[in-house]
Amino acid sequence: MDIHACFRLERPGFSLNVDLTLPSRGVIGLFGHSGSGKTTLLRCIAGLERSSQGRFSIAGEVWQDEHCRLAPHKRSVGYVFQEPSLFPHLSVMDNLRYGMKRISDIERLVNLEHVVDLLGIGHLLERKPDLLSGGERQRVGIARALAVSPRLLLMDEPLAALDLKRKREILPYLENLHDELEIPMIYVSHSQDEMARFADHLVILEQGRVLEQGGLQQIFSRIDSPLQVMDDLGVVWQGRVVERVEQWHMVKVACPGGELWACDAGDVLGQTTRIRILARDVSLTLSNHEDTSILNRLAAQVVELAHDRDDAMALVRLQTGADHVIARLTRRSVDHLKLELGQRVWVQIKSVAMVR
Repeated sequence: MDIHACFRLERPGFSLNVDLTLPSRGVIGLFGHSGSGKTTLLRCIAGLERSSQGRFSIAGEVWQDEHCRLAPHKRSVGYVFQEPSLFPHLSVMDNLRYGMKRISDIERLVNLEHVVDLLGIGHLLERKPDLLSGGERQRVGIARALAVSPRLLLMDEPLAALDLKRKREILPYLENLHDELEIPMIYVSHSQDEMARFADHLVILEQGRVLEQGGLQQIFSRIDSPLQVMDDLGVVWQGRVVERVEQWHMVKVACPGGELWACDAGDVLGQTTRIRILARDVSLTLSNHEDTSILNRLAAQVVELAHDRDDAMALVRLQTGADHVIARLTRRSVDHLKLELGQRVWVQIKSVAMVR
C-alpha cells in the first residue's frame, strides 16, 4: 500500500500546498532549492509542524486526518537531521539503547546488530560522541533513528554538514541501507548526485508546490525536467556488473539500453549499480566508428529535438534499447548531421561520463 501525504500550511512569506501519493518501498528523494519546502514537508510528516489542513497515511495506517492527529512521539518515524545531536555523556551503545526505549520488545522489527553491521559502527560502540568524526557521528545518528524500528525513515540532508571526504566515507553505508532494509525512506537533498545515487522515486518542490514527481529514471530522462540544468543535464541508467578486466581497471555494465564500460569501483560481479550519463559527454555519429578512443558506442534512434537555454545549443533525446540518453550538441552540429525524429544514429559516450 502507498504513502499518502496532503498538507496545507500558511505562514508569513511561505506557503506549503502538497498532495502526494508515494510508493511505500525504496527511497523517495525530496529535491529542491533552499526555501522550496523540503524540510517543512518532512516536519509535517513527523508531526513537528502543525498544518492548517493535513492528511497522512502509510500502508493504510492513518497518522493524521480531519478526525485525528497523532503526536510526534506516537508516529513510527526515525528522523535523521543534518546534525545527529547525540547525547555527549552517553557512549554510542547507550545512545542507541536510548532510542530503543521508545518501543516495546514486541514492536521491535529492526535487528540492532544488523544495523550496526550495515553502518560499520561496531568498533565505535564504547566511544563517546566527542571522539567520533563527523561521518561516524552521522552513522550513529542514523543507527539511533533505526533503533526505534520505524515504519518510515526521514533523512533531512544528512550529508550537508560533512566535507567531501566524510561524504565519501558515509555514502557506501547509505547504499547498504537502501539495498538491505525494507523501511521506506524519504531523503531530502539539493544534490543531484545524491538523488541519482539513492532515490527510486523523485519529488521536486519549488516554493512549497510539487513541480514534478515520478520514477528516478523517468524524470532524469526528460529534457524538460526541472533537474536538467546546463552541465548537470543527464540521465541515470541502472545495470548489472557482468565483466571485469583487471589490466584496464574497468568493468562492463549491462543495462537495458546496452552494455557500457566504466572505471572499476570495486563492484562485485553480478552487483546492481547505477550510472549517470551527462549530456555534455555524449556525441553522435551517423555510422559506427571503431577507430576512436571512445569505447561506449550504441545504436540509437532520435525521439526528441529541443532548444537549449543557450541559443547556440540544442538537446537531443535518443532511445537505445529500453533506455534513453540525452546529447547536448551545437545547433550547427544538428544541422550538419541533418538530425530528425526517427533517425537512426550512433551514440558515443565517453568513459568519464560514468558517475557512480
